[in-house]
Amino acid sequence: MIRASSHSNVGTLQRIQSALEAAQDVFSRYTPGAVAAEYKAGHDPVTAADKTLDAVLREHLLRDGEGWLSEESVDDFTRLSKNRVWVVDPLDGTREFVAGIPEFCVSVALVENGRAIAGGVCNPATNEIFLGSVESGVTYNGKPASASQRTSLDGALVLASRSEVSRGDWKPFENASFRIRATGSVAYKLALVSVGLADATFTLSPKHEWDVAAGAALVESGGGFVSTLENLPLRCNQESPLISGLLACGSLLPGQLWAQLSDHVAAASQRSDKFW
Repeated sequence: MIRASSHSNVGTLQRIQSALEAAQDVFSRYTPGAVAAEYKAGHDPVTAADKTLDAVLREHLLRDGEGWLSEESVDDFTRLSKNRVWVVDPLDGTREFVAGIPEFCVSVALVENGRAIAGGVCNPATNEIFLGSVESGVTYNGKPASASQRTSLDGALVLASRSEVSRGDWKPFENASFRIRATGSVAYKLALVSVGLADATFTLSPKHEWDVAAGAALVESGGGFVSTLENLPLRCNQESPLISGLLACGSLLPGQLWAQLSDHVAAASQRSDKFW
């Protein structure tokens, strides 16, 4: 359901929409699956599209007095003194983009006083745009939407990281009562949850703010639930943008999901302590 919206909120969403449309124009120059990639430390791919998109998003989004945090920009710590900060991933799911799998997206979030209050995610391969704010609600391709109202995890659709499934992280859940579908891009998975196209998603592996900020804003905008592995609200624009992991679902599922995950979260926290 879309709620009444202030003038400033409308302006923010228009800015995000404009940035996503400009990003779609950039993608029209590339053919997924036929893109050259370099590899960063940790074997993560980066393409010319990542860098071009970063510049285009900055041009359309950033205004005087606002901060900027992007996967493809050198971190400017003056953002820590700003009340409003853009947290973006110009191309989330670069592996899928390089492989030609249509599960990649542009991810844009506006963070205000540490909370992701508005977000936009665009999957140019499927022509999907998810846009919303905690003030006004979420839309899917321009139409009002909301997170899942499912009351039970039995038969629920839970989206899993394609790479996490490949390395065996989801084996403990193979006999769970919910259905698992491997899907690329953290931001895209969160966006799908935000509009009820999936019931939940979670990752027990560390992620960066730019991976999750927009999707988290969208899930909350759709009336869903978002939490870190510490069962705390997501806080963004931190000095270290790394978080331990994330859980997101429809508003009626958190208790059941936590019950399923509690032992696994404890184990992940022990691994995370070594990681930190």
